[in-house]
Amino acid sequence: QVQLVESGGGLVKPGGSLRLSCAASGSIRDSYAIGWFRQAPGKEREGVSCISNSDGTTYYVDSVKGRFTVSRDNAKNTFYLQMNSLKPEDTAVYYCATNPTCMEGTVDAGRGAWGQGTQVTVSL
Repeated sequence: QVQLVESGGGLVKPGGSLRLSCAASGSIRDSYAIGWFRQAPGKEREGVSCISNSDGTTYYVDSVKGRFTVSRDNAKNTFYLQMNSLKPEDTAVYYCATNPTCMEGTVDAGRGAWGQGTQVTVSL
């Protein structure tokens, strides 16, 4: 069973940057990908990005492409979401999860494990 713990959220001004971390423990090798999702108040959860565990292929939705970068550190079993040029509409609770469905432009939740989330607020 995989356990995920996110960290790195906070308050940042528009145009600023944050790096989120997702520390994984347990049977992470059984997971084929890690996805990043977010949920803003009053809105549905949406997939943001994901990275394949096998070959490191990355996927992004259009709203974050060119601004966000997903990466992994296999030695640390940790996954990252570098977020640059942040906008107020990026404000949400961000989650990492295992085994999403990853396609270019679309990241859908699967039946994997989820972290508890970390709050990102982009505001003056």
